[in-house]
Amino acid sequence: MNLRPDQLAAQLERPLAALWMVHGNEPLLVLEAADAIRAAARRQGYAERETLVVGQGFKWDALALAAGNLSLFGDAKLIDLRIPTGKPGRDGGEALQRYVAALPAQTLTLLSLPEIDWQTRKTGWFKAVSEAATCIELNAPERERLPQWIGQRLALQKQSATPEALAFIAEHVEGNLLAAHQEILKLGLLHPEGALSLEQVQDAVLNVARYDIDKLRQAVVEGDPVRCARLLEGLRGEGAAPPLVLWALANEARTLAALRAGQDAGQPLPALFKAERIFEPRRQQAVGRALARLTQGGLRAALMHAARIDRVIKGLAPGDIWDEFLQLSLRLARRR
Repeated sequence: MNLRPDQLAAQLERPLAALWMVHGNEPLLVLEAADAIRAAARRQGYAERETLVVGQGFKWDALALAAGNLSLFGDAKLIDLRIPTGKPGRDGGEALQRYVAALPAQTLTLLSLPEIDWQTRKTGWFKAVSEAATCIELNAPERERLPQWIGQRLALQKQSATPEALAFIAEHVEGNLLAAHQEILKLGLLHPEGALSLEQVQDAVLNVARYDIDKLRQAVVEGDPVRCARLLEGLRGEGAAPPLVLWALANEARTLAALRAGQDAGQPLPALFKAERIFEPRRQQAVGRALARLTQGGLRAALMHAARIDRVIKGLAPGDIWDEFLQLSLRLARRR
């Protein structure tokens, strides 16, 4: 059974299923969900707990031994299995399939994983666990939903903030949900319950945004020039390597150019997505909108611009590298 994150609390009030799986791209949310399941297990009499962390040299016999090693006092048991890489390997995959095919009695098993890619989702072990477990996927809220998420977190500590204040917090914690959580808790310590003003928020919230290359690529494809400028400024301040930034922008331009050329030649977009290994629905939608506003000539010009930046980085041409990055980003993010 698949649960939405907002369904978890209600589900934990019922008798617990024997097998749970939590995974997603946001460690804070995965940890919080796992903590909630562990707390519910304690309330429902799972007094004993054994934690297994899969790392280099892990012996999968330990899982079977943990399942068979019940308490002398007959207490129900929680097996807390964690796979930080999300890759159990061949032996682990086979062990997991055997395990879920015959789940031990008086035992609750919690499997914690990071973000699961599309290849792993097709494996036999993941399908077997998904069919047998109560599953929750916990991903970081999309950028446009981040203010709403912050507002919900503030409501849990009986505080609220104006839309401007929520947007201010979101801008300063973007890409760093753990820091967002810490800033929200800090607001609860600094101010009483009730409404928070923009001034109170500005005084309390630190700039803890984490700028990364993938977010720059996303902003380019989504046609958000203001965000491109802010991300480039953040990357520059964090000392990001110019060749890495160039690789990201040039790779995005090459992908869009290949898709645009294929589309102009009459090829169906789903086939082009498959050829370029673009499988995530949100990215497919964003790329589709980008192709509607970009021309083949404009993308060729972007690739030539990227080649010029490469020469600037190598000292073979004059220019300010970060200004060139900004101009290239704006060229790709421009709207008709």
